[in-house]
Amino acid sequence: MKTYDIAIIGAGPGGYVCAIRAAQLGLKTALIEKDAIGGTCLNRGCIPTKTLMHAANLYKEMKQASAYGLSANSTNFDIYKVNERKEAVTSRLVGGIEGLLKSNGVDVIRGEAFIPQTGIVQVGENQLKAKNIVIATGSSAAKLAIEGAELTNVLTGEEMLMHNDKYYKRLLIIGGGVICMEMASLYAALDCEVTVLEFADRILPAMDRELAQGLSTSLKKRDVRIYTKAVAERIKQEGSMLKCTFTHKDREESLTFDGIIVATGRKANIDGIFDGSLGLKLVDGRIAVDESQQTNFDGIYAIGDVCDGGMQLAHLASAQGINAACAAAGYENEMDTTLVPSCLYTDPEIASVGLTAEEAKARGIPFKSGKALMSANAKTVIETEERGFIKIIAHAETDRLLGAQLMCRRATDLIGELATAISAKMTYRDLGCIIHPHPTFSEAIVEALDDIDSWAIHAAPKRK
Repeated sequence: MKTYDIAIIGAGPGGYVCAIRAAQLGLKTALIEKDAIGGTCLNRGCIPTKTLMHAANLYKEMKQASAYGLSANSTNFDIYKVNERKEAVTSRLVGGIEGLLKSNGVDVIRGEAFIPQTGIVQVGENQLKAKNIVIATGSSAAKLAIEGAELTNVLTGEEMLMHNDKYYKRLLIIGGGVICMEMASLYAALDCEVTVLEFADRILPAMDRELAQGLSTSLKKRDVRIYTKAVAERIKQEGSMLKCTFTHKDREESLTFDGIIVATGRKANIDGIFDGSLGLKLVDGRIAVDESQQTNFDGIYAIGDVCDGGMQLAHLASAQGINAACAAAGYENEMDTTLVPSCLYTDPEIASVGLTAEEAKARGIPFKSGKALMSANAKTVIETEERGFIKIIAHAETDRLLGAQLMCRRATDLIGELATAISAKMTYRDLGCIIHPHPTFSEAIVEALDDIDSWAIHAAPKRK
């Protein structure tokens, strides 16, 4: 029986990052994976989606070539070749991760893992001893519990990404969260007729209301139909089409589609990893952890989507993996997991970090805010982008930055600066005094800061 300092179950963005950091900290490390290195994010989620989104946005710009004084004689796409590139990108990144694991001395073990007791991991017929065990098994798409959900062309977002030839001219997306909005933006750019059904009174119900309204307006301009307060009731096969019957504001309606994508939530992958006799504490089907990602058992940790209390984001899973590795090696937490940027790779992009105005108000925190409209930003005008804004929230008494919400091109890149500023406890004056280059999207950050209360006129003492 092999013995390790740490064994990580699951090689997604939480697991493989945890394994690499543990090895760098001097721990003898095993990484166990039953499927593909990289997990859902790299193989059936983040990376494939963003690769397709990049192609779709290029296609959209090609169709608008005349706006730049250019002409394109033929503008079309081959969905199979678009997906082939997706596979090539994924393969390249998986190979890079496998190289990192090897160079750091991580033992990669293929197979399905089970924890029969603390300190032991069963992989197939073999067992290994591990002083520390990290559960990083992620989550999977929840199934839609309605009639017809099992039909051939009713797919989860993950399943859609696994088929290189799937393309539906008339597409229904059930759900209005992050995954659904990325899918809606992607396939609308690829000339699909997209319809969205969302149970809540708006899309992106967990995000800032103004971001949701802005994206809704943008999608509707591209002929995406959005039904809010809508519930899918049943799906039936009618010839080659799928008929979806749904309730919309207490009225029953039906529409037909070539294909349907379902993304109404995700379920933690804990089945088969351990049984009730182990005694791990669960909260709503996820594993309870402390600030170091440790469960109610010393030496057993959980990270990523499988654990309770965090956002289901790849970069959070990676940060939690680093903290779990540090804890196992006897070090303090390295990563601050209290401030997590949230990103949507829609068109335009959306990003948010920290508090929204609604959240600050609900918590009784005095705040003030500033906003810059991207229609006045030179780089936005140059690139003929649509509407957008950068909004920044600051404490009304201390001036410290509290949060930021962005809807613009490169929002997912810009949010890092604002996350850093909030984490560093900077005031909006501190950040506003830093020169931002021109012309860039980032200079709109300064415009938003200046809009908070036109502080520039009293930022420094007057010369005598």
